[in-house]
This record gives sequence, structure tokens and C-alpha cells, in this order.
Amino acid sequence: MKLGQLAEAIGAQLRGDPDYEVQRVASLEQAGPGQLSFLASSKYRRLLGQSRAGALILAPRDTDAFAGNVLVSANPYAAYARAAQLLHPAPVPAPGVHHTAQLERDARVHPSVRIDAHAVVGRDTILEEGVWLGPGAVVGDNCRIGPHTRIYANVVLYAGTRVGARCIIHAGVVIGGDGFGFAPDQGRYEKIPQIGAVCLGDDVEVGANTTIDRGALGDTVIEDGVKLDNLVQVGHNVRIGAHTVIAGQTGIAGSTRIGRNCVIGGQVGIAGHIELADGVVLSGKSMVTNSIPEPGVYSSGMPIEPNSAWRRSVARLHRLEQLYRRVDALEAAVRSGAGREAGPSFERTSNNKETES
Repeated sequence: MKLGQLAEAIGAQLRGDPDYEVQRVASLEQAGPGQLSFLASSKYRRLLGQSRAGALILAPRDTDAFAGNVLVSANPYAAYARAAQLLHPAPVPAPGVHHTAQLERDARVHPSVRIDAHAVVGRDTILEEGVWLGPGAVVGDNCRIGPHTRIYANVVLYAGTRVGARCIIHAGVVIGGDGFGFAPDQGRYEKIPQIGAVCLGDDVEVGANTTIDRGALGDTVIEDGVKLDNLVQVGHNVRIGAHTVIAGQTGIAGSTRIGRNCVIGGQVGIAGHIELADGVVLSGKSMVTNSIPEPGVYSSGMPIEPNSAWRRSVARLHRLEQLYRRVDALEAAVRSGAGREAGPSFERTSNNKETES
């Protein structure tokens, strides 16, 4: 693709030869002639003088450090993402249904749909234009999959699941399984039927082996543009606001509401029945047990340190209750002493003994 065309397509300003051809993207260290790379952080600009890339995407502040073709963008990372999509487009599947696939007779399947080997499509399910079901994917009864959504191998969508347009659901994902709903009764647990569903908006991406539970009564809702990493657990009746991103191994308990444009790190634990405002950022391994009403960056947990220092810190943590009680007693004594009339005063003698005056 010519640089002039690429610059126009990604909204960048070209400094260089508009007819120069680039074929693919590559890392800054490995890119050579005919290849495109980028620099997102100025702390690595020392690498620009060594780069052999045919063209680079750079922020205006870094263009002076590279003498070759440059696509200038205020957000090089986003511009690179758009360029990579153009240079490495997703494959367009040839329509057709593999002879081992199983479709219920009343399933409505657009002629452009591709269904691979051993996939299953249930009753009253609708597959819209350009949907691609990978091998072994199972789409239950009364589901609806929006246009140009890609569902990879061995994904399971339980009955009633609705998926929007241009979604990507990676291998092993389970959407619409029962939420964790049980009522305790005399040492036993009665199962609560989970009669809601799951609704995904447009442009949602769900990483491999992530699970999204169906609602107990209402639906579990994942709004437009949400990106879930691998191994994320979303409990029943959770709602995740548009364009929120959640990293791997995060667990979200039931009936929690997460706002729009949130960023949630890996291995975060979020308790149920709480709310996170729009724009909340949670660092990795944070434990969230209360609602967060204001945007901002929140953290919890202890970063790694040498084992000997960690053991000392833990030993001191175990003594906090004892220390608290001592400080509390001292403060009580001070408050009590301040309320009494002044008693006898003492002065030190030359041999450092106190005598009453």
C-alpha cells in the first residue's frame, strides 16, 4: 500500500514519499525496507536513529529523530492499529455450511454465513450477514448473532444469548451459563433458576476461556466496544459500560455495575452489588469491596519485595492490633489526665532522681 493512501486512511500527516510502498508492519528493532513500525513512547526515541524501517508512525515531538518516511500522528499507537488493520486485513470467509455441522430447520442463516465442522445451531436462532462459526462452536436456541461477528472454535452460547455486530469471541468462551445463584436452607442450598440472558453490544471482544453468566432475572449486559481479556469471569446481572477494558483473570461478582471507559487490570476481584463510576482505573490485583463513585486510579495489595523484607512486614502486620490497643489506651490516658486538676509537680535532682516540690 502506498504511503500517501495509508496516511489518508489513518488520518496521519505524511512527511516523505507518497508513492513509497509498505507491505507489512514490524517491530521497531526488526523493521526493514517496505515495512512500517511506530514509536509510542519518547523514552525509546534513541532507537529511531538505528531503525531501518521503510516508514515510521511518530508523534510530532519525535519526528526530528528519524530521517526516513514518517506518518505523523498525535496518537501513534492508535494510528498503528488502524494501519495494521489495513495491511493485515482479517480473512473473509467463503460462505458455506460444513457437512458435519448441525442446524435446526427453523434456524435463520444468512447466505453469506460460514459454519465450520461440527458446529451446532439451535432452534429459532438467527445468524446475520457475514457471521463465521468456528469448528465445534455451539449456538443454542433463540440466539441472535449480529453481522460480521467471528466466533472461534469450541465457543458455547447458551439459549437466548444476543451478540451484536463485528464482535470477536475467542476459543473456549462460554456465554450464558447459569449464574452462581443458590439459596441457603438449613445447611443445604436450593438452586435459583437463572432465567435471564446475556446481551453483548457491537464491537465487543471476548478473550479465550472467559465466562459470562446469564442473569438471574434480568440480563447480563456487555455494552458496545467492551474488551475482555482471557480468563475473565463475569457474574450474573453484571453490567459493563461501553469501551471498558478488563485484563485477564479478573473476577466480577453478580449484580455489579461497571461504568463506561473504565480500565481494570489483571487479577482484580470485584465484589457483588456495587457500582464503579465512569473512568475508574483499577491496578492489577486490586480488591474492590465497596462502590467507587468518582473516576480516578485506585489500587490495593502489596507489590513484591525480597522474602526477608516481606516476612518482616507480615510479622509487623500481625502486631497491628496489639499496637492499636496500646495507642488507644495511651490516648485515653492523655484525655483523662487533661481533664484532672494539676497534681504535684516533680523536678529532677542532680543525681537524676525525681523529688516532690
